[in-house]
Amino acid sequence: MLNYLSTDVCLTTCRTEKEPPSTLMWALFLLAQHYDRRGQYDISLSKIDEAIEHTPTVIDLYSVKSRILKHAGDLAAAAALADEARCMDLADRYINSDCVKRMLQADQVALAEKTAVLFTKEGEQHNNLHDMQCMWYELASGESYFRQGDLGRALKKFLSVEKHYADITEDQFDFHSYCLRKMTLRTYVEMLRFQDRLHSHAYFHKAAAGAIRCYIKLYDTPSKSTADEDDEMSKLPPSQKKKMRQKQRKAEARAKKEAEEKHEESSVGAASKSGKRHVKPVDPDPNGEKLLQVEDPLLEATKYLKLLQKNSPNSLETHLLSFELYMRKQRILLAFQALKQLLRLDAEHPDSHRSLIKFFHKVGSMAAPVTDTEKLIWSVLEAERPTISQLHEKSLIEGNRAFLEQHKDSLMHRAAVAEMLYVLEPDKKPEAIRLIEESTNNTVPKNGALGPVREWKLKDCIAVHKFLGTVLVDNEAALRWKVRCAEYFPFSTYFEGSRSSAIPNSAYNQICKRSENGSANHSGGETGDSLASNGKLETFKDLTI
Repeated sequence: MLNYLSTDVCLTTCRTEKEPPSTLMWALFLLAQHYDRRGQYDISLSKIDEAIEHTPTVIDLYSVKSRILKHAGDLAAAAALADEARCMDLADRYINSDCVKRMLQADQVALAEKTAVLFTKEGEQHNNLHDMQCMWYELASGESYFRQGDLGRALKKFLSVEKHYADITEDQFDFHSYCLRKMTLRTYVEMLRFQDRLHSHAYFHKAAAGAIRCYIKLYDTPSKSTADEDDEMSKLPPSQKKKMRQKQRKAEARAKKEAEEKHEESSVGAASKSGKRHVKPVDPDPNGEKLLQVEDPLLEATKYLKLLQKNSPNSLETHLLSFELYMRKQRILLAFQALKQLLRLDAEHPDSHRSLIKFFHKVGSMAAPVTDTEKLIWSVLEAERPTISQLHEKSLIEGNRAFLEQHKDSLMHRAAVAEMLYVLEPDKKPEAIRLIEESTNNTVPKNGALGPVREWKLKDCIAVHKFLGTVLVDNEAALRWKVRCAEYFPFSTYFEGSRSSAIPNSAYNQICKRSENGSANHSGGETGDSLASNGKLETFKDLTI
C-alpha cells in the first residue's frame, strides 16, 4: 500500500513540474524538420519562424531554415540564412563549411571561396584548400562551374579530386615494408582491402562522373576560342604559323615567370610574419584553359570511365555515361553492353528506356553492313534483340507506347516517352508536348500525417522545363509549364515563385540584399559592423550575462 502511495505522489509531482521554456522551441524545431521531409515547405517555414521568434539566439534554427529554403528551391535565400548563422559564431568551422556549401549551391563561387579561406593558413589560400584535400569543396565548386558553363574550371576541380586519390594510392607504398617489418599482418590485410575499394568511394565516383560529363559537353560544343584560333592559324602560311607559335610560347613563359615572382613575393611577406619561408610551385593553368585544349575529349573521358566500370559497376550513372560515350564514339557493341547493364540494374528507369529506344533507333537508321566486321555486329544485334522483353515482337513505337501504359502516372516516365516519341516521329511534336502537359500532380496518401503532399519533385519539374525549352524548342510550352510549377513551388527561384527571392519585394530577397551588403565584412567579421547583416539579431543588445 505504501508503494502505491509513493508512486501516486511521484506522478503528481511530475505532472505539476513545469517544462523549461526551451521545450517549445525544440518541439517547433522538430516539427519544422518533419514537414521539410514531407515537402510541405510553407508549414515547415512557419514552424521554424515561430521557433526563431521564440528564441532568436539559437544558431541551429537559422541553419535548419537555410536547409528548408534549399529544399524549397530558394538557393540564394538559403545562402543568406547560412551566412547569418555563420556570423553568429565566427569560430565554428562546421557552420562556416555549411555556409560555403550553400553559397556554392547558389553559384556564388567567389563569395564561397572568401568564406572558406577564413579557416585556412596564411599565404595562398586556394593551394591550402587543395593541400588539405578538401574534396567536398572541390566537388561542390566543380558542380557550380559546370552549371555556369565554365568547363575549364569545372575540370580543374574534378581532376583535383582524382589527383587526391592518386596521392592516397602512392602513400600506401610506404606501409608495405613497414607492416611486414613490424609484423602487423592483420592491419596490413585491412590496408590491402582498403586499397582495393579505394576508387569505389562516393567522392571519387562524383569526381570521375563530373569529369566525363565535362569532356562529353566539350565534345558536343567545342570551345569557340579554340576553334577560332585554329581557323586563323590554318589561313596563315607556314612561316607565319611558326612565328605565331613562338610568340605564344614566349608570352606563356613571361606570364608564368611574372606569376612565380608575384607568388614568391607574397610567400616572403607571409614568411616574415611566421619566421619561415616555404615557396610552393605556381599553378601554370589556374583557370583550366589548357585542359580544354585536348585533341580527343572522348579519349580522355574513357580513362575515367574505365575506373568507374571497374569500381562502381552497380551504379546506374556509370553505365548511362558509358552508353552516352560509346554512342558518340560509334562503338556499337560497347554501347549495347552498357545498355544491357542499364536494363539489368533498372529496366523501368526513364533513362534506361531512353537509352533502349535511342540505341535501336540509331541502329535502324544505319546503312546496310558491308564489311565482315559490320556483318558480325549486325548478326549479334539481331540475335540479342528478341531477348529484350521490352521490345519482344514489338516495334519501337509500340514499345514506347507500352512503356507509357505501365507508367502513365509518373511525370519523369511521361517525359521520357514524350522525348522518344519526338525522336521516332518528329512530326508528332504537339502530341509529345500534350503528353507532358496532361500529367497530374497527385497527392500522396496521408498515412496518418496532416496536410496534402504532392508527388512531383522540384528537380524533376526543372528537368522537364529544360526539356521543353531545349529539346522540343517550344518556348510557349516551356512558359506554360513554368507558370504551372510556380504554383506548386512558390519558394523556387527557378520558377520565380510568388514567395521566392526572385520577387523583388519578398522578405527573403531582403535577406539576400543584406547579406550581399555585408559580404565586404567577411574577412573582418569580428567588428561590430557585422551585426548589421545578421537580420533579426537586434535582441542581442538586450541580453545580460
